Amino acid sequence: MDEYLLIENSTSENGRLTRGLAAQLPRNLAANIAYFLVNIIIGIFLVPFFVSTLGVAAYGIIPLATSITGYVAIVVQSLNTSTSRFLTVDLQRSNYDTANKTFNTAIFGLTAVILLMVPIVLVVAFYAPSLFNVPAGQEGGAILLFLGVFTAFLIRSWSGNFTVQLFAFNRLDLQNIVDVVNILVQTGLIVLLFSIFGPDLAMVGGAYLIGAIVASLVSIAFARRVCPQLHISIRSFDRSRIRDLGGMGWWVVINQIGSLLFLQIDLIVVNLLFGDTSAGEYAIALQWVILLRAVAGVLSGVLTPTIFSYYARGETESLIRITKSAVKLLGLAIALPVGLVCGLAPQLITVWVGEQFTFLAPLMIVLTIHLTINLSVLPLFSINVAHNKVKIPGILTFFTGFGNLALAIVLPLLTGWGYYGIAIAGAIVLTLKNALFTPWYATRVLNINGHAFTGSMLPGVAATALIIVSSMMLGMTLPLGVSAVLVVAGSIITTVYVAIVWRFGLNRYERELFESYIPEKLRRNPI
Repeated sequence: MDEYLLIENSTSENGRLTRGLAAQLPRNLAANIAYFLVNIIIGIFLVPFFVSTLGVAAYGIIPLATSITGYVAIVVQSLNTSTSRFLTVDLQRSNYDTANKTFNTAIFGLTAVILLMVPIVLVVAFYAPSLFNVPAGQEGGAILLFLGVFTAFLIRSWSGNFTVQLFAFNRLDLQNIVDVVNILVQTGLIVLLFSIFGPDLAMVGGAYLIGAIVASLVSIAFARRVCPQLHISIRSFDRSRIRDLGGMGWWVVINQIGSLLFLQIDLIVVNLLFGDTSAGEYAIALQWVILLRAVAGVLSGVLTPTIFSYYARGETESLIRITKSAVKLLGLAIALPVGLVCGLAPQLITVWVGEQFTFLAPLMIVLTIHLTINLSVLPLFSINVAHNKVKIPGILTFFTGFGNLALAIVLPLLTGWGYYGIAIAGAIVLTLKNALFTPWYATRVLNINGHAFTGSMLPGVAATALIIVSSMMLGMTLPLGVSAVLVVAGSIITTVYVAIVWRFGLNRYERELFESYIPEKLRRNPI
């Protein structure tokens, strides 16, 4: 296994690869910004749209269905993660024969797994109204919603074999375009179908399915353009590659189960314990968490190919340095929206979905305030995957995930806190894991000081606290329901924060790293 991962490159080729990665960073940043804006705009738009057309209770079924998909397709997601790692190494070696074996073994194996899962998908979708609390009269629509969302997820998972090629060549700009296409097609069809046929959960399922098909076709076209050396052929299926993919994939499955019990269990528990209306209210507050997780995932993913490349070439010192800076920069970046959401929660909810939902402001704060810690560590997971050290994190995540589930059930029932107990349970368990174990284990993998990454997390935590306090103080003087005032307040805090961070929060290397994301023309001719 280890011999397979070693890459013997000449010095000149190392330089070429490094320059190629650096040259691609500005394009990836531009695509990330576009994806960020599309996510925010559509996420903000869709929630009040669904609440006003479907109602709070029916709206809550939509994020519930997307949460269930993770459990239905655990094996599929895990195989994609394993394939991503091995195929990236193959392609960066320019070993296309081995890459074709990895690609075809993954794609035919994944196809078989997906076909085996079709009966499971049909059963879960058909019995969804019996398993969960669904508003009266919406049972048929809920079945079609679950069926459409599940099928869409499996299609995107299968086409993930092609987006892996974009990842391997650091074409995250194209990968983001695929995701943007998916979101835009989904949203456009939802609005169109609602206007023609009226609001119905079944229309949402259909929009998800068509969006997945279109996005998958786009990803296949991009993959053929970026890496024409890979082609589908049953002759390239290699049984020996199953052991490599499955060996890592099994522990990724264990880790994935635990992660889902952290990240996608709360809404399910709310629905089962407190009903569809409470689940709809919880889903409204949860929307900002979903958006911030998506944005943080994209930002951390920008450097993942670079981390893999440094590992593959044995440049451990460069890998450590850039990962430390990535954790710090991501924490400082996430601190701004987390602080604004927490500090201006009542004003934000009033402008967003209406004054009648301002009672959800404390819930939104509980769900959001811990994200600076839990999202800043995302770059560290790439270290575990690159080094194929996923067993211990998988076991720990698995058991702590079940601990989170148990606490999410027990805490609200014992305390009477309702869905606040579920939110608090998730915040406590996830933060303990990511504040203590995740940074420590990454240092163990790299064989460096056990607190090497902890210091990189602290600036983001301090920044979050300062932004929350300052925005709360400013929010006390702001009237509810005035969007222009909210935008001005957020802009003032953002401008001051960015200036302070740039002047006092970053060292020279971190400024240079940030500037490397900016296109060269803008660096030479700043506005």
